[in-house]
Amino acid sequence: MTSGPQKREILLVGFGAIGAVYSLVVDRSGLARITVVARSNFNEVNDHGMRFESKKYGEINGWKPDRLCRSVAEAADRSYDYVLVATKAVPDIITTPEILEPLLTAPYIDRFPQPTYMLLQNGINVELDLYHAVKKLGQGEPRIIDSTLYIFCNLLAPDICEHGESDRLEIGIYRHEDNFTLVNSAAELEILDGIAGILKEGGGTIEIAGEIQRKKFAKDYFNMGYATFSTLTSYTVPAFFRPPPSDPSLHYSPYVHPKTADRIQEYTLGALKATFAEMESVARALGYPDSEEGIPSSFTKHAFDWNRELHMRPDNTHVSSMLLDARKGLPIECEVIVGEVVRMARKLDVPVPRIEMLYALLLVVQNQTIRRMEEAKH
Repeated sequence: MTSGPQKREILLVGFGAIGAVYSLVVDRSGLARITVVARSNFNEVNDHGMRFESKKYGEINGWKPDRLCRSVAEAADRSYDYVLVATKAVPDIITTPEILEPLLTAPYIDRFPQPTYMLLQNGINVELDLYHAVKKLGQGEPRIIDSTLYIFCNLLAPDICEHGESDRLEIGIYRHEDNFTLVNSAAELEILDGIAGILKEGGGTIEIAGEIQRKKFAKDYFNMGYATFSTLTSYTVPAFFRPPPSDPSLHYSPYVHPKTADRIQEYTLGALKATFAEMESVARALGYPDSEEGIPSSFTKHAFDWNRELHMRPDNTHVSSMLLDARKGLPIECEVIVGEVVRMARKLDVPVPRIEMLYALLLVVQNQTIRRMEEAKH
């Protein structure tokens, strides 16, 4: 009797909604053993497991990974093929290398080879800190997979994950200071195929990109517009698009009240479109062409029209992760979503006054969150 193929060892760090969904997908594949680091919700998940309320994967009660750990240090007792990082990218609070420090220092680096890291994080340039930290170890070129993720999911409680009808993940190799190589080498494809095969077998929708940085920049359109506007107004995106209920028996909120709907149309939606236009200007300055291989000019219209259709639906209850964090008093991803674009625009001498205004206001939100966190320690 012969045994089947050896299972891959995967570590997932960050057991929020995205981490929960993708740890479930890995487990469903049957091709890997999944160790999860649950830093803030360990007790709840350890006691009850995770409950999934997913339109795609169904209702699942009491799910647990193969191994649940309180910390990365506790999980750093074995070699991993892939380490999936699903924490929020908030480098102004804590950097990714600081979170992963037990994997980047002795005794781990003396006992085990460095894994391939896959970042399930929003934002631009989220790879830089980790790339330089791994590079300093002198174990060769870091293997980092970047991603763009289109998914609607939230934690309703520390051990309850709500997930919608779909999840789509685009992955690609992070090539340091190279965003113009458009074709994966055989070695790069082997790295990408390894994790893509596991996630596909588990039911995930996965696409492999030849160059991932332009994909991440395109994804940032959505966060730059909708997440920031939503966070700064404290209203979810349907407040910009959704008409009032036409049936008196139908109740939902928010919606656009007719009394000032014309001004929402002219100024709020006009500002959204202008923000996308600034993103397009930065994309051109970065060298991304107006084509399907780059960022087509039609993408600005797509980013607007797709979300308008989605958020006009009466059953839409999605809360952007940035707004959700702000409501919870948690740090927001203002640096990697907005700040990095401002810094790139200044370096490229591209005017982005609306994006700079968004950044200026979000900095106040972040600053006061940091203040409250520091006060709570004393």
